Amino acid sequence: MKKLKEVIGKMKDKASQSKAAILSKRKTLSLLRATTHDSFAPPPHKHLTTLLSAGDGSRATASTAVELLMDRLQTTHNSAVALKCLIAVHHIIKHGTFILRDQLSVYPYTGGRNYLNLSNFRDKTSSISWELSSWVRWYAEYMEHLLFACRTLGYFLGETTTVKETQEERVSGIVTGDLLREIDSLVAMMEGSGKRPNTPTMEEKNKVVVEIMDLVEDDEVVVVSEVLVRVKEFGERERLGCLGFGEVVELVCVLKRLEICRERMVVVMEEKRFWNLVRELKEKVGKMKVFREEGKVYRTVGRDRGTESLRF
Repeated sequence: MKKLKEVIGKMKDKASQSKAAILSKRKTLSLLRATTHDSFAPPPHKHLTTLLSAGDGSRATASTAVELLMDRLQTTHNSAVALKCLIAVHHIIKHGTFILRDQLSVYPYTGGRNYLNLSNFRDKTSSISWELSSWVRWYAEYMEHLLFACRTLGYFLGETTTVKETQEERVSGIVTGDLLREIDSLVAMMEGSGKRPNTPTMEEKNKVVVEIMDLVEDDEVVVVSEVLVRVKEFGERERLGCLGFGEVVELVCVLKRLEICRERMVVVMEEKRFWNLVRELKEKVGKMKVFREEGKVYRTVGRDRGTESLRF
């Protein structure tokens, strides 16, 4: 049965590709060749490049390419096809043109954060497809965090080539509420990357999984640099002194979540300088106590705890 299903999968690929070739649908043909039923071969880069070239034309062409990709992702029941579709989405985010990225960011037109909707994906065809199903669910969730972070930041991660000083200047001009939302979305990405399935044999032998991990680890390097700039900004005396009580609580929660990520993310485990800055900021915030003066919340050190109701 396993051999038969593999043969059927290859026949479906050939039939779909032949139909696209007859109809002269170049983009469709490239998409089908990039997202075959082969559970061990990642999408060929030449076909991904052809797919990305859809962004070189009109907005209508880019919209059609994204719609084709998403339709294939949403209708397939094969774990290998789903993973390769998600890899294609990842490549659009990292290397696509502005028009192609824009069409991806607004799809579907009804909006929503969880629009990939693959949390219940199951492929019971074989033991390999069953293991890959867990990767589909995790990768889809990670991609949702990535897309949400890009929306929150207002740009796609890795696309900025600005120098460090320019990036720090931009962050310094953001209001505290927006800055908290940005760092929260970035930490959510770090949390998501750390939740990858615990299937060591798949990570070592399956080239599709290896391709995914390479893409995610590249993202981790970028995310760490983005978080680092915001941690430094929160550590500035002027910014820290103006935090309200609710903002302090939210920042403490984000920093705690960030510290938990250290044990789960391979890329950042050895970033001692990064974690030292996180620890220092957490200590600064932790040493503060709340009191109110003229309706505004400040942080200071004091010994008088007051009554139980006041502490509450």
